[in-house]
Amino acid sequence: MRLNRATVIIAQIVLILGAITMVVPFLWMLSTSFKSLPEVFRFPPTLFGKRIVWENYLHIADRFPFGRFFMNSLKVSVIVTVGQLLTCSMGGFAFARLKFPFRDSLFAMYLATLIIPFHVTLIPVFLMMRAFGWIDTHYSLIIPALVSPFGTFLMRQFFLTIPVELEEAARIDGCTPFGVYWRIFVPLSKPAMATLGLFTFMGTWNDFIRPLIFINSVPRRTLPLGLAALQTMYTTDWPVLMAGSVISVLPVIVVFLFAQEFFIQGITLSGLKG
Repeated sequence: MRLNRATVIIAQIVLILGAITMVVPFLWMLSTSFKSLPEVFRFPPTLFGKRIVWENYLHIADRFPFGRFFMNSLKVSVIVTVGQLLTCSMGGFAFARLKFPFRDSLFAMYLATLIIPFHVTLIPVFLMMRAFGWIDTHYSLIIPALVSPFGTFLMRQFFLTIPVELEEAARIDGCTPFGVYWRIFVPLSKPAMATLGLFTFMGTWNDFIRPLIFINSVPRRTLPLGLAALQTMYTTDWPVLMAGSVISVLPVIVVFLFAQEFFIQGITLSGLKG
């Protein structure tokens, strides 16, 4: 069905307004990172100050151990991302292709956990981590995040779109169920795995609540906790805080650029279309 010109114009206006809403905060963050503190509060505001203050990026290391926090976040994000890609792809393959009793009922119950708000489970998870002795360790950030109902759903729905004939031909050749998963389904599911990997990395990298609850010592803090520590009750060095925020978004941008092609394919071809 062809859309009339008025509908197309309205859609373009809405998309442009949405893009502006998303881009302006990032531009403000970038411009603030190159200003001095008095210029941040100048009215009317300007995009850049009288001079570019590169020192803001050098002062980050003076305020807190930025490099250590950065590596902590990177370690946790990479491990969680790789772990979720493995567990969710295996779970999705099992729910999509393997036949076992109560398969659909178990999947429905597993999927129903998405209804429960994340914050409701924080206290039970905290009690479990304390019982295991994992409070103030990165295990408390990694282990509970290795599984994802949404990731399993995404991979299952994508695996359902793969022709059954490929699996049957592999089984005739003597391939085991794990061989079918590893040699056929994993290579064909790169778009869906890239989408899941990007979502997982971005969510773990920006996670603030769980590190705030589970991590107590300064050396084990992640980058969001370190940036939040720059905001005090009375003063906040906004240029330095924004400089740290600019650096913190770089890993997500790099991951997106590397996975951009597969990510776009995953949005259009993945299991979100049932």
